Amino acid sequence: MELIYPSYYKKFKCIAGACPDSCCHEWDVQVDPEAAERYRAMECELGDDLRRYLYDEDGETYMRNENGRCPMWRDDGLCRIQAELGHEALCQVCQQFPRLRQDYGDFVELGLEMSCPEAARIMLTCEDWHLVSEEVPGGDEPDYDEELMALLRRSRPAALELLRDRSVSVNVRLARLLLYGYHIQARIDGGKEAPFDPSQAEKLMAQCAGQGNAGALVAFYQDLEILTDRWTEKLPRAGEGPIWREELCKLAEYQVYRYFYQAVSDWDLAARMKLIVAGCVLLSRLPGEALETIQLYAKEIENDAENVDAILDGAFTERAMTDVNLLGLLATD
Repeated sequence: MELIYPSYYKKFKCIAGACPDSCCHEWDVQVDPEAAERYRAMECELGDDLRRYLYDEDGETYMRNENGRCPMWRDDGLCRIQAELGHEALCQVCQQFPRLRQDYGDFVELGLEMSCPEAARIMLTCEDWHLVSEEVPGGDEPDYDEELMALLRRSRPAALELLRDRSVSVNVRLARLLLYGYHIQARIDGGKEAPFDPSQAEKLMAQCAGQGNAGALVAFYQDLEILTDRWTEKLPRAGEGPIWREELCKLAEYQVYRYFYQAVSDWDLAARMKLIVAGCVLLSRLPGEALETIQLYAKEIENDAENVDAILDGAFTERAMTDVNLLGLLATD
C-alpha cells in the first residue's frame, strides 16, 4: 500500500501548555465507543469525574464542555487523562488531532489540520514542501472509480503549481485555481481532454471587475454555524483587510491537498475549488495576523462538517458563491 504525506508532516509536535488556542478549548470532544466504555468502567476518582462529564447524543458519546473548556484540561495546559494514565488512554480524537488520515483502500494520505495553531504555523511557514510516498504493508481493494481517481491524481499537481506561480499576483493564482476546477470538472463530466489556458482567468476577472459583493459573502458565512465569539466579532469587520497575501496561497495549497481527491466520492471537484477560493476571498478581507485568522477560519469551517457541506451545497445556488461574485472580488482587491 502507498502511504503519502507532505514533507512537513513529521515536523509536528504538540506544544501542549504553550498552545495559544488549545484543542481542549471550545469544542465538545467526540469520544469513541471503546474509550467511552473504558472511561465509564474506571473505579477511581478520575472515572467518577469522567462519568459525570460524558453524555450521549444521536448515538455518539461526547465530553461535555464546561465554561468553554474540556473538564479534563488542567490549569497547566495538560490533559488530566494523559497525565494520569498516559497517551494511549486518550480517546481516538484526542490521540490523532491534528493529524488527518484519508484511506482510499490501496493508498492512504496523511496530513495536518490547519485548525491547530502549531500545525498551521508549520504549514504557513514551510517553503517548497513536497509529497513523500512510501510503500507500507496492508491495504484493501480500492472502493472508488479508478478512472476518475486516475484523473484526479494526474490533475492535482497542476493545481498546486498554479498556486505556486509567483510571477502573478495571489488573486490571479486563486482565479486560475477556480477556472482549473471547472476545466477538470468538464473532463469528469465526460468532456474531451484539452489544454488549460490560465490566461483566461485574468480576462474573466477584468469582465467581472466591479461586480463583486463582499457583503453577500460575509453574510453567507455569518449564516453558517459559529463556534467562537472571536469569529462572530471578526466577520463584521470585513474590509479592514490584512496586509498579508502569500499565506492565502499556502492555505489554498493545503486545502487542494486535503479536498481534491474527495471529489471521487461525488464527482464534484468544482464545488470544492469554490470552497477553497471563497474562503481565501473572505480571509483577504478580515483583520488580524495571518496565523491567527487562518487558524480560526479552519476551526470554524473545516472542523464543522455541517459548515463544509453547507458551502458545497451552496456553491452553485448562493449569490455569494457565484463566479461573478468571487472573480469580481478578486479583481477589485
